[in-house]
Amino acid sequence: MSKRVIVIGAGIIGASIAWYLAKAGADVTVVEAGEAGGVATPNSWAWINASWGNPEAYFRLRQRSMQEWKQMDRDVPGLNVDWCGGLLWDLPPDKLEDYAREYSALGYGIQRVSRDEILQIEPNIQQAPDWALHVAEEGKVEPLPTALAFLAGAQALGATVLSNTPVRWLQEKNAHVTGIAINDGVLHADEVVIAAGQGTPALLESIGFSIDLVAPPGLLVHSVPCRELLHGLVMAPELHVRQTSEGRLVAGSDFSGTVAVNDVDAAAMELYDKVQAMVAGAEQVVMDFHTLGYRPTPADGFPMIGRTKDCKGLYLTVMHSGVTLAPAVGLFTARELLDNKRDELIVPYHPDRLVNTPSLAAKVV
Repeated sequence: MSKRVIVIGAGIIGASIAWYLAKAGADVTVVEAGEAGGVATPNSWAWINASWGNPEAYFRLRQRSMQEWKQMDRDVPGLNVDWCGGLLWDLPPDKLEDYAREYSALGYGIQRVSRDEILQIEPNIQQAPDWALHVAEEGKVEPLPTALAFLAGAQALGATVLSNTPVRWLQEKNAHVTGIAINDGVLHADEVVIAAGQGTPALLESIGFSIDLVAPPGLLVHSVPCRELLHGLVMAPELHVRQTSEGRLVAGSDFSGTVAVNDVDAAAMELYDKVQAMVAGAEQVVMDFHTLGYRPTPADGFPMIGRTKDCKGLYLTVMHSGVTLAPAVGLFTARELLDNKRDELIVPYHPDRLVNTPSLAAKVV
């Protein structure tokens, strides 16, 4: 009999987990409080990379996930991963040099490029720096269509997807999660995976657990569709910008995506002014809309992936770098749930480091 697994959350992480589980033969039900695709995923800048100040262990996990993206691109119908490459000069020159040396030593494909080479890669960059770094192996996806493609692939393999279905609480008895309560009753399972992002704390509170999680806001501005102005990803000081498959310029302010939320409209206009100043041809392209999303992130900045020691039948997945990590997390979660094999790349990211033991009486219904 197939193992019954409920995945709470239909963003890119939950959708990837569902696809890998269904592919391996599990009986999978995905439950999403809102629309399929989740909340954080549609508001992601969607950069696939292993960049930016990561300890080696985290770099290796991200690098492995980049490899798994290539496999998923072959296996999942409807995916469109664009290995467009990324230009980076979002650091002072001395730190950029250190960054290049460190990541080159780790085997990342970083190349130093001159101003002339920058303009060969991205001819429409105005006021290009004297030099920058280029990583040809980095890529991008459209986050919401990608999550929906994972879900459709999982459904084609037999998974059930329940949208607009809030989870009222985790069903627990004797320190064992056995299912979830929804408005229509109780769904039972052998394993429950939480991939609910910012909704994770409330779910854990229903069984008396708490979690150290932050959710910094991230602002993205989107232009109207226009002709191709950028080929790949551009990470400049205070501005990260790319162009979508439908021609929209999408920009954020920095790697973390943080922004003051007291005047979002003004911040969006200021950010889009920077886009128009940097990208030749964007001067006549108007901003269409902006989004403010919240990026659920474990308090120490690193992923939480795995079972909790104090409760059976419960598996947690929480991270900010959801787009980059989705394939690896999906693959490793499925293997651990179905074969009890924990990949060494996720050993450092056990959730117990940030999950507090029960402080309230568990809800038993």
